[in-house]
Amino acid sequence: MKIRVSRSDSTLVGCVRGAVLLGVIGLVSGCASTGKHVQGWDKVVLSPGDTGNCNSSPCMVYLKMPPGQGSYEVTGNEVRIGTYPAGQTAFLGSFWSSQGIQIKGMNVPQTYVYIPVQR
Repeated sequence: MKIRVSRSDSTLVGCVRGAVLLGVIGLVSGCASTGKHVQGWDKVVLSPGDTGNCNSSPCMVYLKMPPGQGSYEVTGNEVRIGTYPAGQTAFLGSFWSSQGIQIKGMNVPQTYVYIPVQR
């Protein structure tokens, strides 16, 4: 059995394929990191926008605070970690699970650190 496809149907299929491709490109570019990728065994030192992988659990996490005046609150997974001075490298703590780190009050991208779950 043959299925006949008219010219207008094939044009529609081409348009749908193009729209899907543009959507996929948009999603992938939206997930792209704005910083660098950092690896570490038992610690990582991150800057705003970085993505880090720590190969041990717990993992010591340090954050290079951007220059500025005063101190800023830092959160991990939307939970307060502490307040740290601008322009310094802050020890945020040892973590057993992955964290999305944000500096409140500074217009900088979120930082991510992936920490393996060990049982």
